[in-house]
Amino acid sequence: MTIKTQVVKLKVNKTMQKHLDALCDYRRYCWNKGLETWQLMYEAHTLNKKDNPSPNERRVRNELVANKADWQYDLSARCLQLAIKDLANAWKNFFDKAQPDWGMPSFKSKKAPRQGFKTDRAKIINGKLRLDRPRSISKEDWFDLKSYEALKMSEVKVVSIFKEKDSYYAALPYEEEISSKAKTYQKTAVDVNVGHFNYTEGQINVLPAKLQQLYKRIKHYQRMLARKREVNGKSAVKSNNYFAVRIKLQRDYHKTANIQNDLLQQFTTKLVDNYDQIVIEDLAVKQMMMTHVASKGMQRSLFSRFRQILTYKCDWYGKELILADKTYPSTQRCAKCGYVKTGNEKITLQGNKKHGTKHNEYICYECGYSNDRDENAVLNLLALVK
Repeated sequence: MTIKTQVVKLKVNKTMQKHLDALCDYRRYCWNKGLETWQLMYEAHTLNKKDNPSPNERRVRNELVANKADWQYDLSARCLQLAIKDLANAWKNFFDKAQPDWGMPSFKSKKAPRQGFKTDRAKIINGKLRLDRPRSISKEDWFDLKSYEALKMSEVKVVSIFKEKDSYYAALPYEEEISSKAKTYQKTAVDVNVGHFNYTEGQINVLPAKLQQLYKRIKHYQRMLARKREVNGKSAVKSNNYFAVRIKLQRDYHKTANIQNDLLQQFTTKLVDNYDQIVIEDLAVKQMMMTHVASKGMQRSLFSRFRQILTYKCDWYGKELILADKTYPSTQRCAKCGYVKTGNEKITLQGNKKHGTKHNEYICYECGYSNDRDENAVLNLLALVK
């Protein structure tokens, strides 16, 4: 059985909006309070390990429960417990630098575009989502939540409810039987670049004209908001016009995310349909030294998101995903003779000044082999398949 997640948009009345907003605020409060408690316990443990045990999920949770305010008893206890559980996982990942989004847990802001909470006591009743009702709220004031599409499951475990652009969504995990895809006995390699991915069949554009237009509009809205934040060097009162522009900005961010996700989903599905072995680079994106403009293009190309989607689809359908080592010189190596360029002979984003070559062409100075730089990198990655 494979665990999948269905994300549905919810139909929420005004009464439930208030309850869901309160739970979103409470989740953020529990996370921030738990993170503050965890940091204090950790600092005390560092200074005196004998009298101060190291923080863990149970100790932090018990500390927060013991110091509950009266108003907290009107909200779901599971919201607090699941927030601390996620915080414990975040601290665990902090001590594992191999994690793709490695870093110390940070405090949540009420200004973040996405707010949400989790519960593990939700049920599916007559095709509707029923959340666990706090004791302080009567049955008449608590409603089941309809969705804009049919739910694919009859039972749920942990449900994530989140709010974006004044709309509410639910992420519902469920189990599904997935059979392996038929063997094709074919292999390919993918060389990821800013704006496009190269593979054995050609190239896919991950920053099409439609996306670039959206990013221009996003830049325009960001400038409008920046001007509205200050008047004569002082913080301005945020008007209705300010919030209208912010909603437009959030709407365009949502559109770009949907377009990019659709592109990556289609491309990765094509890869697992047509190939049994797929080679990609294990890039350390955060450590790559680039200019501000190039790093923005890299972020928009969604390298890590591509790898994440391809990884779980290969697991689902019984395909082999091969990761080239971070130090593998796919761009500098000659696909014909194996010569690796070093020093001032390397290809950079500006090409090669010594030999006067462009950044998108590869010329081997040993055997004379020439090719497009990205196509040469694909052939080098393909050589790693046994």
